[in-house]
Amino acid sequence: MIRSKETRRRAVIVLQMLGVAAAYYASGRLGLLRQVAVGSSVVTPLWPPSGIALAALLYLGLRIWPAIALGALLMIISMSDGLTLWGVAVAAGSALAPLCSFLVLRKVGFRKELDRLRDGVVLVFLGAMGGMLISATVGTGVQMLSGALPAAQFWRVWSAWWAGDAMGVLMVTPLLLVLRRARLPGLDDRWMEAVALTLVAVAATIVATRSSLSMIYLIFPVLIWAALRFQFAGSAPCAFLMSVMATIAATDRVGPFSGHTVLEIMLNLSILNGCVALTALLLAAIVTEHNNIRRETEVACEELAALVEELAPGSELGGPSYEPPSGRKPA
Repeated sequence: MIRSKETRRRAVIVLQMLGVAAAYYASGRLGLLRQVAVGSSVVTPLWPPSGIALAALLYLGLRIWPAIALGALLMIISMSDGLTLWGVAVAAGSALAPLCSFLVLRKVGFRKELDRLRDGVVLVFLGAMGGMLISATVGTGVQMLSGALPAAQFWRVWSAWWAGDAMGVLMVTPLLLVLRRARLPGLDDRWMEAVALTLVAVAATIVATRSSLSMIYLIFPVLIWAALRFQFAGSAPCAFLMSVMATIAATDRVGPFSGHTVLEIMLNLSILNGCVALTALLLAAIVTEHNNIRRETEVACEELAALVEELAPGSELGGPSYEPPSGRKPA
């Protein structure tokens, strides 16, 4: 029996590792569909594997890190003619970045439920913007040392690399954290509101990212609606949808991204995706934290009311009330 349980546990771990490595590789191939050339290098405005890697570490722990390294190595092999020492170094940097983000988040007490404002803040600034400095620095540095990247283009490529990895964490990790604990709502009027939100989000994003009138601000009222009414269950999918559609429009150079250079497009897209992620994460976290405090307050009030009722005169705990005979006062 003990051997059977141990065998099943090992089989589950192996399957989890294979699944994470496959998800890392598949999402990387999808990310490469929208790559852009910055100088002599090719980067992606949105790199989903970084978000998948961090979410896998948050759920499965450090033991899943070899699967992330394997997925990064497979990506490097598929993108080059063969495996070289430089490619191994780039893969190591790509795997090390989410690992460092995970360790920092665990150190500061990050909670996967994202039910506090501080969880959203540390995910943005430590998990995404801070941790992805490692992958961008290692990847760009390796290219420069190998002679594939001129030193004059280092910061241009580095900033684009860092933005793509950070956006992957900001957009994909919250979505995966929400999907893991998502439950279908009951058959009430919120179904109609959810459908309406989806339709409005798609329509507003198409207009905002495809129109030549530069109406990109249309997406933010929709994000606010999603965060206020559905918290992370609404804001995370909306933010991901908007980011993907904005990335497609940017690489197609249409709408507000037309007539700009590659660097200008990358800068505008990074700022837009960053603002979308911040709005979705922080506003949803604030609303969730407020709702939790309100529920805790209501529960505390109910418990206090029940305690007062039990201790009131005439109750079982308070004892029977004493009424003196008529015409006499108690001593």
